[in-house]
Amino acid sequence: MKSELIIGSRGSKLALWQANHIKARLTQLRPDLATRVDIIKTTGDVRSDPLSLIGGQGVFTKELEESLLKGQIDLAVHSLKDLPTILPDDLAIAAIGEREDPRDALILPVNSRLAINSLKALPDQAVVGTSSQRRVAQLKAIRRDVTIKDVRGNVDTRLRKLDEGQYDALILAAAGLTRLGLKNRISCYISTDEILPAVGQGALGIETRAQDQFTRELVGQLTHRPTELACLAERSLLRNLGGGCQLPIAAHATIDGPHLVLEGLVAMPDGSRILREQISGNPARAEELGRDLAMLLTVQGAQSILKTQ
Repeated sequence: MKSELIIGSRGSKLALWQANHIKARLTQLRPDLATRVDIIKTTGDVRSDPLSLIGGQGVFTKELEESLLKGQIDLAVHSLKDLPTILPDDLAIAAIGEREDPRDALILPVNSRLAINSLKALPDQAVVGTSSQRRVAQLKAIRRDVTIKDVRGNVDTRLRKLDEGQYDALILAAAGLTRLGLKNRISCYISTDEILPAVGQGALGIETRAQDQFTRELVGQLTHRPTELACLAERSLLRNLGGGCQLPIAAHATIDGPHLVLEGLVAMPDGSRILREQISGNPARAEELGRDLAMLLTVQGAQSILKTQ
């Protein structure tokens, strides 16, 4: 039996909030077990290039996974949307925690007097900051007039750039703002009808070594089953489409009584063509539903869109 658990985390304020949240939950489960958080820099943290140029797959997770495989840490806490759908051999997702609001949010400069409740209400020719191809494609489909400008850095850095006038608005995940106590900066929540979220957005994924039974069983107690089923469906869709977290692929699953409802989307980067479909079924078939929706989108031409990117 272990006397200490080492939690691996990126060094951003949001990542450390997430890691310390899991640390506190584990301490509640096992007060006798020491835990600590080790900061590990990832490729996505040290490079400032647009994510689409770095190669989005695993840029925020690769070094954490390497530390797990070397036995330097016992678990890694990820924003699930950053975690590739195919894991390295010998690693496993031990738990998926309860989801925060999965929607994207629109943020205006701190001194803005505009009252905006939809992307359609943005000023003409607005400059909008985002580093997500998924958001770019869906925003362009709604507002072809806006200018998209890449934005990198942690949440505080992005908000500072916004308030300095480098952008007219930002699009960020609502979950991160809420967790950092910055909910007051949200000008409006973006309806999933306007922009469908990233796969796994708002959920935390906890990764361990597959053969580390003690850690897997302990961490497994943090699983929130409805969130897990929704995310399994979303991740199955992404995996079966063969896409990564930086391609214009989006998904959102909810549990509605006895049904799991899964929406999926594949888009051209410029928003000129968007495929969007929905499927529902037994939540116990979550991964099959993701596969079935991927097949439905493929029949409609999803692969021809993805091959152009």
